[in-house]
Amino acid sequence: MLLNISTTHKPATDLGFLLHKHPDKFQSFELTIGQAHVYYPESSEDRSTISLLLDIDPIDMVKKARRLNGAEFSLGQYVNDRPYVASSFMSVAIAKAFSSALNGKCKDKPELVEQALPLEVSLAVLPAAKGGEKLIKSLFGPLGYTLDIQNHALDSKFESWGKSKYFTLRLKHEIRLQDLLSHLYVLIPVLDNDKHYFVNQKEIDKLLERGKGWLETHPKKDLIISRYLFNLKSLTREALDRLDDDKSLESESEEIENPELNIKKENLHQQRLAAVVEQLRDSGAQSVIDLGCGEGKLLRLLLKEKQFQKITGMDVSYQSLSFAKEKLGWDEMAPAQKARINLFQGALTYEDQRLKNFDAAALVEVIEHLDENRLAALERVVFEKAQPQTVILTTPNAEYNSQYDSLDAGSMRHHDHRFEWTRAQFEEWAQKVALKNNYSVEFLPIGTEVENLGAPSQMGIFTYGN
Repeated sequence: MLLNISTTHKPATDLGFLLHKHPDKFQSFELTIGQAHVYYPESSEDRSTISLLLDIDPIDMVKKARRLNGAEFSLGQYVNDRPYVASSFMSVAIAKAFSSALNGKCKDKPELVEQALPLEVSLAVLPAAKGGEKLIKSLFGPLGYTLDIQNHALDSKFESWGKSKYFTLRLKHEIRLQDLLSHLYVLIPVLDNDKHYFVNQKEIDKLLERGKGWLETHPKKDLIISRYLFNLKSLTREALDRLDDDKSLESESEEIENPELNIKKENLHQQRLAAVVEQLRDSGAQSVIDLGCGEGKLLRLLLKEKQFQKITGMDVSYQSLSFAKEKLGWDEMAPAQKARINLFQGALTYEDQRLKNFDAAALVEVIEHLDENRLAALERVVFEKAQPQTVILTTPNAEYNSQYDSLDAGSMRHHDHRFEWTRAQFEEWAQKVALKNNYSVEFLPIGTEVENLGAPSQMGIFTYGN
């Protein structure tokens, strides 16, 4: 399999500086399944081309590959296209041979890293399973590439057999080299829809790192994430959640100023968290558990309040808890601060003794991620068994969705939401829960209210024994 990257940037020999590869040297890199070779078929001031050629060892491939052509084909490890097509093998080779460029580093000419260059890519042969030419265009087109796609016949001697799933792809774009390599690193295995190694949570980190700055806005974001993670639903859902959380964190750091009024406006997520902290503060609680804490955004705010002496976060995702620790600065946290906070993994639908003995509990945009038929389990775990004095619960207001231009009629705000309630539906549910478990409940809007639609988010404040 062969990848060519060319430029007509003047001087075109700058390509060698960016890729940290001298045009006069032929270089080879050891891979787990063979070798990658790097060389320049042309190098001049006007045009330079660098080639990445993979030489796959079929014996190593059989010994070390995760699977080949699926379990349904018993001879798959011996009869397959892996040595000849661009696949996850090519992504690994790009990361190894061009690691400096992929990470945006250039020792001798650092100014080139941020410069958009006229770049051309030739990739042969590329498999595009379950989508073909249309899929290729849908992945590279939105990123601004001009595409030339050649579909190869299944067998040139038997035209009646039709076209194969194999393509030669040529791309053109004026783009940073780092971005080009990131696009290829992610999208080549997405098109192939397979990987030669086991896929685990570490692949989420790789995907989000290489997809930073473009994946979150790509119209085929969900498809890219699913196929990159080998269509594993649990990993796909986690990656999408983390991508949405990253966008939310970015928006949290951006304050919108009105120059005329000199007013700084908070986004909805900031308003929601501030409202929850205010209610927890007013409740007099000294111990608080954040149920479904995610990456710890509420926990960080609670740590700033001296009133809260015991702060706990629980989440079903171990990965989210790891990120929460990172965001909290766990390793550098002062001993006095660390003594106030605890994190643990758990599920809201199973009784857990660790949930007891808290003054207050917060469930911020959590219930809508559960199937409605599982809410009874949550009610029992939180309100009947754990029974904190105060429960602060927020959830989207479905009536407000019509205000979002990006939402189609009847759709929900997040891919993982199982339901979204109107104000009346939420109040009916909350009042039944309160009555059954000896709580009283009051309701508050979060965000700017619109006549007849209410606010974008809604809050229920449950108080035990009133």
